[in-house]
This record gives sequence, C-alpha cells and structure tokens, in this order.
Amino acid sequence: MRKLIMKMSLSIDGFVAGPDGKADWIFRNSDETSRAWSAAQSREAGLIIMGRKSFEVLASYWPTATGPFAAPMNAIPKALFTKKGFKGIDPVPAAKQSPATASWAEARVFDGDLAEGIRELKSGQGKPIIAIGGAGFMRSLIATRLIDEYHLVVHPVVLGGGLPIFNDAPPLDLKLVDTRAFPGGIVAHTYSV
Repeated sequence: MRKLIMKMSLSIDGFVAGPDGKADWIFRNSDETSRAWSAAQSREAGLIIMGRKSFEVLASYWPTATGPFAAPMNAIPKALFTKKGFKGIDPVPAAKQSPATASWAEARVFDGDLAEGIRELKSGQGKPIIAIGGAGFMRSLIATRLIDEYHLVVHPVVLGGGLPIFNDAPPLDLKLVDTRAFPGGIVAHTYSV
C-alpha cells in the first residue's frame, strides 16, 4: 500500500494563500537549504496529485521551467482530481513534445468520488503519493481522512486573512515525527497520522 503525503506551505497564522488568492509570499524567505529539502522531498514521490485548477496552472509552467524543482515536477507521473470536468491541456505535436510535456499530457484524470480515487491510488505499489495544490483540493483531501503524513512548511509571514485548509477539518490527532528549521526562517513540520 502506498503512503499519501500532503505537502503544503502555510503562513504563521495558518493560511495557504492571501485574501487575494496569491501565494507569492512563499518565495520571500526561501533559501538554498529549504529549497534543497523541498526538492529532495519531491524526488521521493512516485506520483504527484492535485486538483484541476492547480494542474492547469502548473502544466503550463513546469515543462519549460528550470531550477531544482523542474526535474522532479516533470519526471514524476501525475494525477488530477476534478468535479467540473477537464478538457485536457493544449496538444503539442509529437515532433515538438518533450518528455516533460508528455508527463503532463499523460496525467491520469479522476472525476468521480475523491475518496474512492485516493483509495485506488493508495492500493497500488510504489513510492509515496504527494498531494500539492490549492486550498479547496486540500480541504477536500483532508476530509477524506486518507492522508498518512502532513508536510506543513510554515513561513515567517503573517497574512492576516486568506485561504485556510484546516477550517472545516475533522478532528485529527497527529504525531510530530520531524522538524527542520532553515536559515530564512521557514520551519518544516512532518506529522504522521
């Protein structure tokens, strides 16, 4: 059975995006050490899952991106979950399609029950499944109670309002299994269920 890990950046006051939906603040305090840790976490994944909205944004960015996150984001298989359907990403002619573009174009689409789809993915063999994405998808994922580990990356920023992910969460008793503090002030907390 595969482990499901939720990886999410949070402000000190518990928001994953500001009142305007933006998350540009997550880059202000990152440093080489925190980026290396995050990239290493990503490389451990056997599958990356996200909601449709995040997928559409990321699929247009990552295939041509560079930097430490580009290789794992483009190489690792992906799946997306949608309630409103998915028209696919713009096709690229085979002659111009890179392996990075293909990995996004070949993403598996789940449009049924979220919990059922997660159970199906977890029942397989392989490296962990890492969930990334926006607040709505994460709230829905938390509600399934199928997450095995929470990687909560707390940034030294107070947003004063915005999008939370734990506001409607069921009660959870978690065990702190690791904490990493980075020079820029970011602290990564790993919790298991």
